[in-house]
Amino acid sequence: MRKLMLAGVAMLLAACGNGDRETVTFTEQVAPLLYKNCTGCHRPGGSAHFSLVTWEEAKKYAKANAYVTRQRIMPPWPADPHYTSFVGQRVLDEKDIEILERWAANGTPMGPEDKLPKLPDYPIGSETGTPDMRIPVPPFRLPANSPDRFLLVKVPFELPNDTFAALIEFMPGRSNVVHHVNGDMVRYAYEQKKDVYAGGQFVDMARDTVGLKQAYELLGLPNDDGSWPALQKSVVNYLPGVFGQRYPEGIGGYRLPRKGVFLLNDLHYGFTKKDEVFDSSYINIFFAKVPPQRPLQEFQLGTWGVAPVEPNLVIEANTVKTVYSRYTIPADISILTVNPHMHLLGKRFKGYALTPAGDTIRLVSIPKWDFNWQYFYTFKKMVRVPAGSTIVAEGVYDNTRQNPNNPFSPPQEVSDKNGSMKATDEMFQFIISYLPYQPGDESFSLE
Repeated sequence: MRKLMLAGVAMLLAACGNGDRETVTFTEQVAPLLYKNCTGCHRPGGSAHFSLVTWEEAKKYAKANAYVTRQRIMPPWPADPHYTSFVGQRVLDEKDIEILERWAANGTPMGPEDKLPKLPDYPIGSETGTPDMRIPVPPFRLPANSPDRFLLVKVPFELPNDTFAALIEFMPGRSNVVHHVNGDMVRYAYEQKKDVYAGGQFVDMARDTVGLKQAYELLGLPNDDGSWPALQKSVVNYLPGVFGQRYPEGIGGYRLPRKGVFLLNDLHYGFTKKDEVFDSSYINIFFAKVPPQRPLQEFQLGTWGVAPVEPNLVIEANTVKTVYSRYTIPADISILTVNPHMHLLGKRFKGYALTPAGDTIRLVSIPKWDFNWQYFYTFKKMVRVPAGSTIVAEGVYDNTRQNPNNPFSPPQEVSDKNGSMKATDEMFQFIISYLPYQPGDESFSLE
């Protein structure tokens, strides 16, 4: 395979006539490219399993980097940049890929040391910056060969005063086993809850076989008089490849009570291999400088959403199946962020809106679904969708032997099982984060 890769690179270079161009070196051309696009993950302390910071490190992976960038495997950005563009999209152009290929083919020269750029300053323990507050999630130990685990987790907090947060960010301690988190916030009136820390920390919904009401009681969530506090939905979420989106001041954000609990409805730990794994995740809070004037709203199509999956999400063995979900919006909205979601059998995804005038508004297209990289895609400017438009999500699932991600061999029937979140079951969701439309939203930059 390595010989084939190198031969392919050499043939490409010969065809393009690159041998006549100036020598590509690490310090002058390659390092600037890697520092801009790769070392956010590929660095000491980053989420990737190897570093590309130094010349010695980068040259070890030069041939592999030339291959994965040419194949558009890396940097990971599943959305088609020709269909829609988003904030922070990581897509190399042809010139960038050619630089990596030429460097690999020509012996990975280092170049002048004084030309090496300064490595960017990366936040420690965050994907977005330095948080104002960090709250540990109760640590959890996964035994060796542990199957999928779905935990209901209580993360209490107490503040000097009510305040506002611009962003609440979940950071996995072990990103190789934390698959996803859906988190809400329990808001207590100060005088109605004496001790937010009282009660249990975890409920394993599969193993403890309790109902949701009983699980909440085991966690000590009710007020002291037995009544139920207010619950704010979808405050802190996580998926592979997702980083917290911080919008311009005054948009989005949350009001934080003096006493509260982040309720992680589904802290999903995926299957672990034979080694025991200890996870110690945490939640970062970034306070807002000004109260949010326009709170973000959200709805989702598909599984558990405002519109069903059609036809039912049952994918028979040895078949490729296309499904849809359609929802007609009653009022003008401005869309900020979209998040497609499928599991291992996902093959393609597309989301768009059809207006009453017959126009198509492109939202997102993922021609090659990748379960490991599921982003919240934020538009560079808000996208107005007029009242009466139908938002459509299309998904294609591949339940054949040709799908290398198929969890079953031989293939077997897979369904959503009434909203199961197991990776080996399926889901189909299209999550829309929006604001009620105001004139001028189309020109408002989100970058």
